[in-house]
Amino acid sequence: MKTVKDTLLERRSIRRYEREPIPQDTMNFIYEAIRNTPTSYNGQQFSVIDVTDQTLKEKIYELTQQKQIKTCNHFLVFCADFHKIRVISDAKSITMPEFQKTLDGILVGSIDASLAMMSALTAAESEGIGTCCIGYTRTAAPEAVSRLLGLPQDTFIVCGLAIGVPREMPDLKPKQPLSLIIHSNTYNNDDNLCDELLEYDKEISVYNASRSGTKSDNDWASHIVDYYRMAMSYQMLAAVRRRGFDVES
Repeated sequence: MKTVKDTLLERRSIRRYEREPIPQDTMNFIYEAIRNTPTSYNGQQFSVIDVTDQTLKEKIYELTQQKQIKTCNHFLVFCADFHKIRVISDAKSITMPEFQKTLDGILVGSIDASLAMMSALTAAESEGIGTCCIGYTRTAAPEAVSRLLGLPQDTFIVCGLAIGVPREMPDLKPKQPLSLIIHSNTYNNDDNLCDELLEYDKEISVYNASRSGTKSDNDWASHIVDYYRMAMSYQMLAAVRRRGFDVES
């Protein structure tokens, strides 16, 4: 098992996997790490669908066009989930407020599911298992994927996580320097902010042009803004409203 330091600081997204299965003991460890995730109020407002059926993985791939979904060993789909608390509330004749129709409710479910995904990712990486977070699970065809997974109302997909035995070891992608990420007491919005961002932008350009595997001329800023521009068409608010999260406040 890797050290905590190596697990966290050497992590990279793996998109190509061997056919070798993940040992069940390793999967049980990942499941337990998910189960022990810290959550808001200990409400555990999340659920995880572990997709191993190859036909089902390929159907999700057809909707998302993310190849690692059909080639990974396990595809974990992390969902915000207020269905479980509604079931037990009904059983105990407890009147449940429409918390899932508030922005905070959506954030609580999203954060719980995201923390659970990070628990799974860290556990898998510590065992030498490769991982790749896939946001397109949420955005590409949310209703179609939800139907494939049999999700009830009051749940919605937050993110997917492909896991498998790595078939590649890509270069470690540069991240922003600590000075751009860690702020002391108040947000540091001084004159150096833009200069540091421009320097990081150049670093990403050099990395993309020289990395092993597929190269590109992408910088950081234009590439991310292009993603935002594309994401404007996702209509996610309408998607979550159809799942029972019709935001009112």
